[in-house]
Amino acid sequence: MDRKKIFGPLTEDTTKVILDSISDGVFTIDYNWEITSFNRAAEEITGISSDDAIGRHCWEVFRSNMCEEDCALKKTMEEGKPFMSTSAYIINSDQEKIPITASTSLLIDKKGDVIGGVETFRDHSLVEALRKELTQGVQVEDIVSNSSAMKNIFNILPQISDSDASVLIEGETGTGKELMARAIHNLSHRREAPFIAINCGALPDTLLESELFGYKKGAFTHAVKDKPGQFALAEGGTVFLDEIGDTSPAFQVRLLRVLQEHEYTPLGGIAKEKTNVRIIAATNKNLTALVDQKEFRQDLYYRINVIRISLPPLRQRMEDIPPLVDRFISKLNLRQNKFIQGIDQDVLAAFMAHEFPGNIRELENIIEHAFVLCPEGYINSGHLPGFLPTARETDLRQDMDPVRAAQIKMIKDALARNNNNRNAAARDMGIHKSTLFRRIKKLGIKL
Repeated sequence: MDRKKIFGPLTEDTTKVILDSISDGVFTIDYNWEITSFNRAAEEITGISSDDAIGRHCWEVFRSNMCEEDCALKKTMEEGKPFMSTSAYIINSDQEKIPITASTSLLIDKKGDVIGGVETFRDHSLVEALRKELTQGVQVEDIVSNSSAMKNIFNILPQISDSDASVLIEGETGTGKELMARAIHNLSHRREAPFIAINCGALPDTLLESELFGYKKGAFTHAVKDKPGQFALAEGGTVFLDEIGDTSPAFQVRLLRVLQEHEYTPLGGIAKEKTNVRIIAATNKNLTALVDQKEFRQDLYYRINVIRISLPPLRQRMEDIPPLVDRFISKLNLRQNKFIQGIDQDVLAAFMAHEFPGNIRELENIIEHAFVLCPEGYINSGHLPGFLPTARETDLRQDMDPVRAAQIKMIKDALARNNNNRNAAARDMGIHKSTLFRRIKKLGIKL
């Protein structure tokens, strides 16, 4: 079949059909800065018809903050080179501020002569709406979350902090176990005393014992003077033992005595020393299974497991991605003296489709990677590591509405956690059951 016979040569009408099928706004100008074409997406974003736009100066139609002093299209016309993903906003026909990213290039005819300029722009209102909707989460210390599971933890955190009982924090790598431990310490009566974190999995037994309990002069070859351990340095405060599941049974015996008797013996010492510290332990392993396998002492397990907090992985709290992204971008903007405004719709879709095996730490690393490649404006898919799914590979891209996609996922996750009991799911989400029913119906969720 001859495709040329089907489509024929590209006429002006054919070009208009193609431009109108593009989801991004597109307009062209001549050397008098008058608009010569204006596609359907541009009409929808600005609220101005092409008939009203064509023939007018571009700044009369857009009223963008770029028009005042930093017009990308003007730079393109003057310097003869394109500009990509410039962040700005425009004022539409309803006097609403619309966040956009714009790309500009020269308009060249078949002979190679420059006859004007072309600008494409993308509406970021959906991304901003999602950010505003989902960033109204709860913040406790340095932890921000909109997840119902995390809010349940936040609700009991004051009582946990007021207690001196040992706490066991469970969660996969990168879920924020140390941040949670610091939050407990900072909310407690011990807040003025030190918080000391030790990674138990990073040190062999001998070094771990000397680090925690200290040593006396002559305890080993290079022990030329007494050295206090972290328990002594943290007196009155909190000691956080990360990855406690990686410790040996021999060390577990010594730690058990500290928890039972509130005393310890420094390496090479004879006299016992009293300690007044609170112990918070954390693990990414299943300690119950380790106890059954005789790899972790049962008596120590019960001592550290007085209060247990289980942090959900990021894939079970995807509604936290927007506030976390905002937090990381703000932090990196300050550190690197940049002004990255956020992530675009395709990046949000890619994040929502990713499993995040490295959890929050992985998300932070991805944002930091994007900061290296993104000079300004919004982070787009070209700034992301190659292992993330592209927009074409995600189901979210089919919907093109990350707000709706995130709402559907939040409701489905709440239903899954509560065995499809809608009343329980509504309580879990902190909303009335009738509100949940309306959302289910509106979003077309099939139960």
